[in-house]
Amino acid sequence: MSVKIVEQTPQTQSPEEFVPSPPPTDLIFDDGEPLESNRHCININVLIESVHEAYRGRDDYFAGGNMFLYFSQQQVKNKDFRGPDFFVALDVDGTRERRGWVVWEEQGRYPDVIVELMSPSTANIDLEDKRRLYERTFSTRNYFVYNPFNPESLQGWRLGANGRYQDLTPNDRGWLWCDDLGLWLGTWEGTILRETGTWLRFYDADGNLVPLGAEWERERAEREQERAERAETDLQQLRDRLQAMGLDPDNLPPTQ
Repeated sequence: MSVKIVEQTPQTQSPEEFVPSPPPTDLIFDDGEPLESNRHCININVLIESVHEAYRGRDDYFAGGNMFLYFSQQQVKNKDFRGPDFFVALDVDGTRERRGWVVWEEQGRYPDVIVELMSPSTANIDLEDKRRLYERTFSTRNYFVYNPFNPESLQGWRLGANGRYQDLTPNDRGWLWCDDLGLWLGTWEGTILRETGTWLRFYDADGNLVPLGAEWERERAEREQERAERAETDLQQLRDRLQAMGLDPDNLPPTQ
């Protein structure tokens, strides 16, 4: 039996053009929740100011703290608003005003350095959940944790070639090297804003403490005072020598 094959011209349908969903715009940047303690708040501001002092004159970085970081629409839907306690993003426009760090508004850039200031209630999250997030989703190259009430709690990691964090080895002072910033991260005992504690601070490559603005001013005032005291001492020594020569320092003859 012969079979007649009838060719049918398929109806052409124009495929629908894929249009990605626009990123959310109704982002929350303040949840009204306070930090763990006043010491946590102070130490965050100390780290931010220290980077600004170390990078004075540069505008190719952004240093922030206690601000929301958005990286996916699912995160927004889950209302997972909290961001790192302190972070630095390099090679970005540091002059642009930001209420938070929104990855899709930063050309996909994530922080290069993150510090979490732990407390007993957040330690497990910082050491497990957030470490995994920063390692596998953010690919943040340097991650550090520190409890401002425990001077022995500093830990840090560097992202290895395999995309996994490798432990950083402290130097003989217990400091950890942050190669992305070119700075040491270590502890410092002293009083800041009338609170005495062991603070997390930055040190330069030579081991010098990166001073805060108030410390710069205090050091400058002390140097000026020292110069004034040396000048007064030199002047008194000159007067003593003149008197030893039988000359009155206050009534010297005019020089020709």
